[in-house]
Formats: sequence, structure tokens, C-alpha cells
Amino acid sequence: MQNITRHFFSYLSKNKLLNQGAKRWGLKLGASKVVAGVNIESAIEKIKDLNDSGRLVTLDHLGEFVEEEQEARDGMEAGLHTLDVLHEHGVHSTLSVKLTKLGLDIDKTLCWEHISALARRASIYGNSINIDMEDYARYEKTLTILRTLRKQYDNVGTVLQSYLHRGVEDVNALAGVPLRIVKGAYKESPTVAYQNKTDIDRNFLQMVETHMINESYTAIATHDHELIDQVKAFAARNRIPREMFEFQMLYGFRNDLQQSLADEGYRFRTYVPFGREWYGYFMRRLAERPQNISFAIRGMFSN
Repeated sequence: MQNITRHFFSYLSKNKLLNQGAKRWGLKLGASKVVAGVNIESAIEKIKDLNDSGRLVTLDHLGEFVEEEQEARDGMEAGLHTLDVLHEHGVHSTLSVKLTKLGLDIDKTLCWEHISALARRASIYGNSINIDMEDYARYEKTLTILRTLRKQYDNVGTVLQSYLHRGVEDVNALAGVPLRIVKGAYKESPTVAYQNKTDIDRNFLQMVETHMINESYTAIATHDHELIDQVKAFAARNRIPREMFEFQMLYGFRNDLQQSLADEGYRFRTYVPFGREWYGYFMRRLAERPQNISFAIRGMFSN
């Protein structure tokens, strides 16, 4: 049943007609609980509140799978504006970006120009860029761009997904690169991805532990307290300095656990999405955990 639910909401996340309708609805269906606003100006106070509570932030201007060059250019300009605003307000927030928002599906050279401009602007501000990993069809292209970027900018990292069979192999190949380790939220074939939680969790821990042992900065992105406890114990046993890793969770989820980790002295970062293109992101959150569906229904009636 859980796989059926996951596949259903994964399918909905890519429905362009529903995505267009979502822009007219505004942040309905409970999305306002997990999306910080429709623009950076509406999100900045929430970022400040998170910083005041001891939490760092990575900010995601939502949007993906663009098909027009002007859309991709708009995505790049929005990213530059976001970096400007973050610098102007002096908040502790990096920027997360999706390459399909910057034109990966249109032209690789165009995408390269856009992500390079963002990395350059972030470098000027002493900030960082994290490239979000998308579905497997775009996986190798994303890693190729990352490796090329890293030759010029050391302020760029990416995300690796533990549901992929090749996860540990790629962690080793990217030793020294800041990595955000996640479970993964796209529907993928059994030929490339694990399909059950046990395998995904086991691979998650192995990827995290491998990157830590490789003395590389590691972001552990999970809401699973059991996995978090295992990572904490591993770090303590192996004397991994706390400045070499951080825990991450999504904005609007498990706020009590987020605050608890920050209060314990762990580096903690909240992934904060904003923007009008919230629909695909929200559908994938529903796909990840059936419990999120009731969360959305409650939010729908409280908006």
C-alpha cells in the first residue's frame, strides 16, 4: 500500500496541468506549513527566526523541469537575487538549486552558464551552493557539472540518494566534496534503486559513515530519530569532530527534534523551500510518508 501511495503522489508531482493550477490556489492544501512563502521577502523573517533558535538554513527557490530558455534565465536571476538578499540581511543560509530549473533539459551549456553565475556570486559573498539531486535520468549529468564546477569553486556540494545502488561508490568518488545524504524521493526502477526501507536505511548509514571516515563534510538529512541516534553514536566512537557534520530536516517537519539537536550542540540546518512552484515539492513530501497526507488535510482546513 505504501508503494502504491508513493507512486501515486510521485506521478502527481510531475503533472504540469495540476502544477499550473497550484499557482492559482496559492499555498493551499497544507503547503503553507512546509513552504516558507512565495518569494524571498516573505521567507526572510522565517530564516531569521530559525537562525535565532540556533539553526542554520539552506534555502530552495522552488522550480524544476523548465522547458523554455527564458524560464531558465529567470531561475538564474531569482537565484542571484536570493543570494543578494541573504547577504543583505546577514543571515546564515546557503542556497540549494536544481539544475533542471537552470536549463539542464534545454541545453547543457546554458545550464553551465547559469550555475557558474550562482557559484561565482555565492563565492563573492562567502556563501555556498548545494546542487539538489533530481531523478536518475539526470543523475550523471548533474555529477559531471558538479565535478567541472569544483575545478573553479570549492563552495559547491551536492546531494546523494541512499535508495540508489551506487550510493557508496559515488560517496567514495566524491571524497572531499560536501555532501547531503538523503534517502531519495523520486520513483526509480529496481534496476538502479532499492525498493524497501530496510535496504535504503542500511545504505544511508553506510554512505554517511563512509563520507565521515573519508574526513569529508557530511550533512545527514533525515527525520528518522533511530538513524540520527546511530549516526551520533558512530561519530562519538570514531571521534568525528562536530564541525565536520550536520543534521538536516525539512522546514515544517519535526520542529521539536530539530530544536533538540541544535540545543544539544550539533550543527543543524533546516531546508527551507519558497516560491510559487511549490506543487511538485509538496507532492513528493506526500509520497515519502503516508502520514504526511493527514498533515496536508489538517493544513487545508487551517489556511
